[in-house]
Amino acid sequence: MASSLRHRDPAAADARRRGNGGASPARRWRALPALVRHLLAAAAAFAAVMLVTSVTGPMTDLRIGSVGYYLLAVAGLQLLIGFSGQISLGHGAFMFIGAYTMALLVLHQPMLPLWLNMLITIAVSCVAGVLVGAATARLHGPYLAGATLTLAVGLPGIATRFPELFGGGNGLSFSTRGAPPALAGIVSDSQWQAGAVWLTTLLALVVLATVSAGRLGRRMRAIRDDEAAAALSGIPVGRTKVIAFVISAGCGGLAGASQAYLLGTATPSSFTVTLSLSLLAALVLGGFGSLWGAFWGALTLVYFDVWGSDLAHGLDLGTDVANNLPVVLYGAVLILIMLIWPQGVHGAVRGLGALLRRR
Repeated sequence: MASSLRHRDPAAADARRRGNGGASPARRWRALPALVRHLLAAAAAFAAVMLVTSVTGPMTDLRIGSVGYYLLAVAGLQLLIGFSGQISLGHGAFMFIGAYTMALLVLHQPMLPLWLNMLITIAVSCVAGVLVGAATARLHGPYLAGATLTLAVGLPGIATRFPELFGGGNGLSFSTRGAPPALAGIVSDSQWQAGAVWLTTLLALVVLATVSAGRLGRRMRAIRDDEAAAALSGIPVGRTKVIAFVISAGCGGLAGASQAYLLGTATPSSFTVTLSLSLLAALVLGGFGSLWGAFWGALTLVYFDVWGSDLAHGLDLGTDVANNLPVVLYGAVLILIMLIWPQGVHGAVRGLGALLRRR
């Protein structure tokens, strides 16, 4: 009978054939394997970054590179909080580990290439993530937040406790290699550094996007939505939560290493609890549950500070007011966005896109 129905409707069969032959670019894009799509998107983003930095100066390159490593840190936090539902107030501690690992490697093993330093940093940060994740796997809500907050408060004190190794309050300063001699005159040192940070960030984002789109990502979201139901359906809750913590810690450490590479320094004052809270605020402002939310959060984290400082200088405000104005502006904008768009900037952009498509 089914065969007779197919013969009775030749127009529908022709339409299906035409539809398959003339698939839209969006449909063809979605038909690609997830890893291929993510790699192509990362290559396009890297080309865009290099194009922008080819017409900007060292200061703008520094800010673009800063957006890159903040994006990586917030994206790692997104995987932990937005996807697996674990609250962390100590993500700055993993950036501290990554920054000091990079600084120690450059100072004591200067012949190692940058990519190897990054891989070592990931390994060290992941080991720290295993320890913290295993210790906090049974904690929930405020208990988990308190435990991670303790990490952010206490860890930078190691630098002052062992000043011979970590440089005390002044931290560690070092010089990094600029653009290779083969690219001299084509790529400036600042462009090269910003490009290296963004390449690192984009490769890590490919991993995060692939993980979040796969089975592990679905398990994390199931745990986030209902931990008891996830356990009853056979998901290993504890192991999945530890894996999420390890991946997030690796991203945090890599972000810290990128920061140290870009700035040429690692100081304990850069990784206080304020940094951890700022990363969490950037995640809320950008929007939970999407890596695009991490991008918007990182963008605001860098440029609200710049705009606040420029406004303070323009108004000729006192030093104390000028130092606190960016934080006040950031807080006011965060409250405003939460009132208007509870799903953050990415939620607003997504809603605007849906509205335009309906028209």
